[in-house]
Amino acid sequence: MSGAGLLKKLERNLEDVRGRLLPDEPMSKYTWFQVGGPADILFQPADEEDLALFLNRLPEDIPVMVVGVGSNLLVRDGGIEGVVIRLSAKGFGQVEQVSDTRMMSGAAVPDKMLAKKALEAGIGGFAFYHGIPGGIGGALRMNAGANGTETTNRVVEVHAIDRQGEKHILSHAEMGYTYRHSAASSDLIFTRAVFEGEIQDMDEIQQAMDEVQHHRETVQPVKEKTGGSTFKNPDGHSAWKLVDDAGMRGFKVGDAQMSEMHCNFMINTGTATADDLETLGETVREKVLENSAIQLEWEIKRIGRFDLA
Repeated sequence: MSGAGLLKKLERNLEDVRGRLLPDEPMSKYTWFQVGGPADILFQPADEEDLALFLNRLPEDIPVMVVGVGSNLLVRDGGIEGVVIRLSAKGFGQVEQVSDTRMMSGAAVPDKMLAKKALEAGIGGFAFYHGIPGGIGGALRMNAGANGTETTNRVVEVHAIDRQGEKHILSHAEMGYTYRHSAASSDLIFTRAVFEGEIQDMDEIQQAMDEVQHHRETVQPVKEKTGGSTFKNPDGHSAWKLVDDAGMRGFKVGDAQMSEMHCNFMINTGTATADDLETLGETVREKVLENSAIQLEWEIKRIGRFDLA
């Protein structure tokens, strides 16, 4: 069934929903790699209440996938079955100072924006977000980190909605953070969170943010169509060094390439497909395993159907 057909089938259930419902929406518009087939339906809820209503009305047998700013995401060429939920900036993009040292941020807020708002409030501890090209929802899910600090070091509580449309507030302990991972149920959609930093001189915060930005621009291919770090760092090792030692710096599959600047970054140098990029990543994993006996794990999230055409 096409996305348009699915939406027609569901329209009576969803007649009170206020957000945007887009059938057969190309996901290449929403990912930094600029690849990927269509979502059957893309839903952009108006706010938390609208999201809760939508999930409550959506039949249980229809898959749901949440997509953020698309910076650390590879959508396969066959597209995504069911509904893709993408939180809007209007409904989920606010940042508010809630105490001398705490900020509340919507899940659609870019990481860099939270760092900026914390700077304006004189709250330190968020400079690391200035160098992460993602959104807060993704940071909460994968415990995003950089420059020696991780999301787990700042989270106080997380607000979420489950597949049935019920609201939850999770404590830091309930998020179950480990390296680039949260143990929170995969059916929870994070909508906002409270973070805690520390009172700090604004000039010191700005200096830390400038250092993060300089480092990123110097060693990462920030102007390319990329998805950030491709593989997680194994215990005691740097992924980029393992890739380099295996001779895979600059290696290409079609227009997909391991960056010459930072070889743990895949880039789309032109018209690469999602299959080109995933094949590249899997080839690199095989070569690293042969060379070092270490199995790299993907950090980029890969979702969707393979294109069988």
